[in-house]
Amino acid sequence: MLKQRVLTALVLAPLVIAGIFFLPLQLFVIAVAGVTLLGHWEWTKFVAASSRFSAFVFPAIILVGSLFALPVTQDGFQLTATSGSVLAIAGALWWLAATVMVLRYPRGTGWWGESNAVQQGFGVLTLLPFLWSVILLRAYHFDVSPYLGAKMVLLVCLLVWSADTGAYFAGKTFGKRKMAPSVSPNKTVEGLIGGLIAAVAVTLTAAQYFSIPFSSLAMLGLVALITSFASVLGDLAESMFKRVAGVKDSGSILPGHGGILDRIDSLTAAFPVFTVLYFWLA
Repeated sequence: MLKQRVLTALVLAPLVIAGIFFLPLQLFVIAVAGVTLLGHWEWTKFVAASSRFSAFVFPAIILVGSLFALPVTQDGFQLTATSGSVLAIAGALWWLAATVMVLRYPRGTGWWGESNAVQQGFGVLTLLPFLWSVILLRAYHFDVSPYLGAKMVLLVCLLVWSADTGAYFAGKTFGKRKMAPSVSPNKTVEGLIGGLIAAVAVTLTAAQYFSIPFSSLAMLGLVALITSFASVLGDLAESMFKRVAGVKDSGSILPGHGGILDRIDSLTAAFPVFTVLYFWLA
C-alpha cells in the first residue's frame, strides 16, 4: 500500500504543481471547481439520502452558482474582499465546530448522524470555503504579480504534505499515545508533534524561498502551526464522517489513496484557516 501511495503521489504532485503555475486563471478555477465537484459526489456516500444523485444536486447547484455570482477574470479578481472574507471565515468557523464534534465523538452524533439536510450542509461547509480559499490565494495580486498567488497555493500544499509526512514517520518511530482512538486509531500524539514541527519548518523555509510577504517569521510560524493542526483535524473529521456512514474510503479514483476526499481532506481545512490567518495576522 505504501509503494502504491508513493507512486500515485509521484505522478499526481507534478500535475498539481504544473496546474497551479501554468493554467490560466480561469482554467485554474474550472479545474479546482471540478475537483471540488468530485469531492461533493464522494461526500454523498456520507449522506443518509434515498439516492446519491439527490444528495449531490443541492451542493452542486450552490458550488456552480457561486462561480457565476462571484466571477474571476484573467485581468483581475472580481470577487469583493467582503465576499471572499465571508466565505473563508465561514470555513474557518466550520472547522472550529468540527473540532468539537471530533473531540466529542461518538457522543453527539444523534442530531446529524441520520439527517440528510445536515449532512449535505456539512459537505457544503467543508468544500465551498475550500474552493474559494484556493481561488482567493491563487488570484492574490494577480494583476501585479501573476505567480505570487501560485506560490501561496503551493505553500499551503507543501505545509499539508510536510505535516502528513512528518506525522507518518514520527508516528512510526516514536508513536505510543493515541491521539483520537475512537476516530482514527493509528494517529498518535507523537505523530502529531512531528507533523507540526515539519510543517512549520517547511513553511518558513519555503515562504522565504518563494519571497512571499509576511509581517514576521514568528507570526508566519504561528499561522503555519495553527494551519497544520487544522489539516490534521480535516483528516480526523473525514474519518469521523466515514465511521458514522460505515464507509472505508470515499472513493477509489486514486490508487493507494482512495478517493478525492481521502486525498484533499487535510487541504479542505488548511486552505480556509490559512487564508483567514494569513491576511489577518501574517
